[in-house]
Amino acid sequence: MKILFGIQGTGNGHISRAREIVPLLQQYGDVDLLVSGTEAEVSLSQPLKYKFHGFSFVFGKNGGVDNWATFKIMNLRQLWKDMHSLPLQDYDLIINDFEPVSAWACRLQKVPSVSLSHQCSFVSSKTPRPAKWNYAEWLFKYYSPTTHHIGFHFERYDDFIHTPVIRGDIRRMETSDKGHYSVYLPAYSDKTLVKHLSQTRDVEWHIFSKRQKTPYREGNVQIFPVNNEAFNASLASCTGLLTGGGFEGPAEALYLGKKVLMIPMRGQYEQQCNALSASKLGVEVIHTIGPDFVQRINKWLGDDKRIVVDFPDETAQIVDNMVKQYARQR
Repeated sequence: MKILFGIQGTGNGHISRAREIVPLLQQYGDVDLLVSGTEAEVSLSQPLKYKFHGFSFVFGKNGGVDNWATFKIMNLRQLWKDMHSLPLQDYDLIINDFEPVSAWACRLQKVPSVSLSHQCSFVSSKTPRPAKWNYAEWLFKYYSPTTHHIGFHFERYDDFIHTPVIRGDIRRMETSDKGHYSVYLPAYSDKTLVKHLSQTRDVEWHIFSKRQKTPYREGNVQIFPVNNEAFNASLASCTGLLTGGGFEGPAEALYLGKKVLMIPMRGQYEQQCNALSASKLGVEVIHTIGPDFVQRINKWLGDDKRIVVDFPDETAQIVDNMVKQYARQR
């Protein structure tokens, strides 16, 4: 069997989930990997068959998307060319994690494909979201359209939605509490974060930065370049995680029994939806770094409430069911 797996390369969550799924897929046949996007710091262990520019947004420094930088890296002509370049008839199963090139190639060539993603959970009207925002709902529907859907979210909101894929190295991790707090907020500058976090009560902060190439310290704040192993080590031994409105990062922290505070990106509808869902579990959410930010952070630091989640290890079974149900029989 030949399998094509298209993976979104904006942010680290898609690649992190793929690191768990690819070895499972390889048990069923030859897997070709396709990645498009420009904003991930983690990578796959396996070689890529296709690497496309894709269609990505760029993180800003003040809590939102950098629209101008996003526009500058946009290349619609190349996107169109890439969509028509894929030999999809070679594959028995095409899987997609919110990746537009392979998804639209399938649509244009009338080839079935399967979403295996967090984003496809929004196909269901039962998945929580704030007040309707038509543009963003359109993006969920048409950015990476597929014929079948297998979704992941914090809870099982519908029959095709599963709880998060927690990587094996996270599940096997020995945890401790050394008193520090891990931070991943790529939409804010290091300067902004240091300015505010250095004013908090006497705790240690580990900021993992997309922009910094070498580690440094300012008072009670340490800044590190983004590195998967270093971040995992910090997360395993932290008291809590301060992060954006992503999905995989907060899910893994909750699984490890850590406190979580989320600051979703401004104007990023998916992150607003994730924050709403997480808040229903009891996760603290702050929507902007404003004048009362330090006060709210200190309140969170003083709250020892822990959230208990049930994220069973069912990834292998999900992959097996997917292959049996959707692979083309020759």
